[in-house]
Parts: sequence; C-alpha cells; structure tokens
Amino acid sequence: MAHQTHPPGFHLVRRDQLLQEAQHDSYKNKGKLPEPTLCQDCGAVYHAGHWQWSDKPAKANQTTCPACSRIRDKFPAGYVSLAGEFFTAHEEEIMHLIHNHAEKEKASHPLQRLMESVKLPVGAVITTTDVHLARGIGDALHHAYQGELEFHYNRDQNLVRVNWTR
Repeated sequence: MAHQTHPPGFHLVRRDQLLQEAQHDSYKNKGKLPEPTLCQDCGAVYHAGHWQWSDKPAKANQTTCPACSRIRDKFPAGYVSLAGEFFTAHEEEIMHLIHNHAEKEKASHPLQRLMESVKLPVGAVITTTDVHLARGIGDALHHAYQGELEFHYNRDQNLVRVNWTR
C-alpha cells in the first residue's frame, strides 16, 4: 500500500473523532444560499453572505428567511420577562424603549425582530427571533433603569431567557 502525503497543517481524523456542532439551530441556513435570494414574506435580501435590507433584485431566488420562519412557527429564540412595581408604573415608557431598540436593531440586522408582547397580571413577556436582540433589550433596560437583570442561556436549543425586574 502506498503511503499518502497530506498538505501541511492537515491532520487525519477518524470518523469517531469528528467534532459535533457546538449548537444546532434548525432555523439557521444550511450553507450559503444562492445570491441574490429574497425572503418572500418580509422582503429581506440574502446578498454577500448575509441577510440585509435592500432593493428587490431582479430574478432573485425566493425563500423564507430564518426570522420569518420563526415567526410563522411561533418558535422564539429569546424571551424577555419584565416584572416589578417600577415596570407596572412605567410600562408604556419601558415598552416604548423596547420597541425603539428593536427597530434600531432590525434596521441593520433583518433577522433580529420582536415576535410578540404578552401582558401578564404581574408584568410582560416579549419574544424575539434572535438571542442577540433579547440580550440587547435586557442590556438597554438595565442601562436606562437599572434593576435586576439575569440571563439564562440554553446552548442546546439556541435560546436565551432574560429576566428584568425593578
């Protein structure tokens, strides 16, 4: 049997030694999409390797972007729980801050969107299509109003739960 030579830096790995994916997100694109690709729901365009807002290209491929898929399936990546007497007293102002933060993020990151806002007897829960948006909302609330802020990541499900109380 002839001895095979491999390029420098190449290390042979046995099948049973293959690394497993650190996290699995079934909504993440499986590889690169053909360019340009248009989301048929929201109009975002996949170009230069990422989703962005731009003019609708002629003869674009069509699909549904990960954010629209999450919204359709009602499967959030982030939960932001809001509670406390301060929240109850300033709910309108706080919700305005959250919506402004979300719109700012959505303008430059089309996959970061609010999904739903549910008012509870003792607070509210906001769901997002992206873990980064949920984290950003928590940071914005803490920066503006202080209070107690907790983050709980579930790497197996690509999910974050943010709890803010004041």
